[in-house]
Amino acid sequence: MDIDLLSKMVKELILDEDRVVLPGLGCFVAEIVPASFSDKGYTINPPYRRLYFRSRPDEGDGLVDFYARTNSIEYDMAERILKDFLNELKTVLHTRKTVVFPGLGRLRATKENNLFFVADEDLDIYPEGFGLEPVSLKTHKESAEEVSAAVVGLKSMLLSPDPAPVPEPDPVAEPVAEPVAEPVPIPEPLPEPEPVVEPEPVIEPEPVVLPEPEPVPEPVPLHHHHASVHGHSESRKHEGKDGKAGRIVLKVFIVLIVVAVVILAAYMAIGRLCPEWIDGFLYTPEELEILNHR
Repeated sequence: MDIDLLSKMVKELILDEDRVVLPGLGCFVAEIVPASFSDKGYTINPPYRRLYFRSRPDEGDGLVDFYARTNSIEYDMAERILKDFLNELKTVLHTRKTVVFPGLGRLRATKENNLFFVADEDLDIYPEGFGLEPVSLKTHKESAEEVSAAVVGLKSMLLSPDPAPVPEPDPVAEPVAEPVAEPVPIPEPLPEPEPVVEPEPVIEPEPVVLPEPEPVPEPVPLHHHHASVHGHSESRKHEGKDGKAGRIVLKVFIVLIVVAVVILAAYMAIGRLCPEWIDGFLYTPEELEILNHR
């Protein structure tokens, strides 16, 4: 059992079936993509079958039965051989992250070991669509047969006899409606008198009490004046020290901002000049290969 034989079996089974189960690994699924427009509606793309891989476990013994019939061995032995090979294939996927299926595409694994399939560009698993090609409406030219057929159709429409007039149906006598008795008017209830609202009593404003004038402070003695002057000088010294510390902090903050701007400019210049070097730090080789193939 090898990868070439497994790829051939999967391709042969997927032509007639919608899915092929790989026991213990996942299954290949094929679905029909309908016709679509591209190039702003000027190109018509034909339908095709798309092949992708689903890693969730699924049930199906088509691959085991096909392997047992083609090799003329018992079903249990074929199942054991396939499971052993697929377990080795799973180990290789988790280690190398890529396994090539010849004639189909590549089965890959992410860092979290989630599997996905990248089909070959020339993969054709839709026999019913053989010969279908995209049609461009920009370069399409009508042939002489198409023009003559259109002219014959227009002549037949112009020379066709007028359709016979359809006779109008006889008028049907309308039934005479019986007079309907007018409803007896119901007297409206008299409006209730509005209650008389008594005026609220007027509250007189309270008299405003003016505050008493504060007493004038007595003059401070001379020795107290000297003490206050000494206190002011000490406070000015403390304020000078605080101002110097604030200016130092401001200078350090400005220097940090300038260094950050220089580092950011250098990073942007390196990203423009050597983008591959930056991508080497941000992505793994497998992710770079996936991004480059898109």
